[in-house]
Amino acid sequence: MHYFTSLVDFILHLNTHLAALVASLGNWSYVILFLVIFAETGLIIAPFLPGDSLLFATGALSSVSTLNIHLTVILLMIAAILGNTVNYAIGYWIGPKIFHYPKSHWFNPVYLHKAHAFYQKYGGRAIVLARFIPILRTFAPFIAGIARMHWARFQLFNCIGSVAWVAIILYLGYFFGNSTLIQENFGYVVLVIIIFSLLPVLIQFVRQRRKKS
Repeated sequence: MHYFTSLVDFILHLNTHLAALVASLGNWSYVILFLVIFAETGLIIAPFLPGDSLLFATGALSSVSTLNIHLTVILLMIAAILGNTVNYAIGYWIGPKIFHYPKSHWFNPVYLHKAHAFYQKYGGRAIVLARFIPILRTFAPFIAGIARMHWARFQLFNCIGSVAWVAIILYLGYFFGNSTLIQENFGYVVLVIIIFSLLPVLIQFVRQRRKKS
């Protein structure tokens, strides 16, 4: 419980914590930011790491600190692309072993075939949209690997989604993150970013409910 509370506090006051981190580590901050963004999308066990909020806060901090916004954008684009690539590779190689047992309830091969069909039909759009959705962006490349989504097709949409995600949120933070209104209500801004990121899931859910009804 204490860990969860600390994590929530870190996310809601990310601008303060990040400023202290950059002040103490200097250029090593680039390495830390790179590793966090890589891990959030590259390691299936790390979906709890801040993504959208971290990018926004980093963009805001870049306008008033030694962080170079353009270098940061390039580095974190690479981190995001590599993270998805590693996650895809893990799913690709582990998937056949997971679904080897036909009587498994959770890893029934039927699910694999359905996932493969889904990515064949919606794969590109799913990979791009997942970039803007917390939690889902950690699992989407893993499932794409399990479903054997074509490598070149995956990488095309991986690059599109990663570049768009990093550039949009970092530059939004850079140009708008240091207004007095946002600084005084940064916690609420983070919550709005998270809610906005979840909108595609909500819209898709409503559409599915309407189709069923």
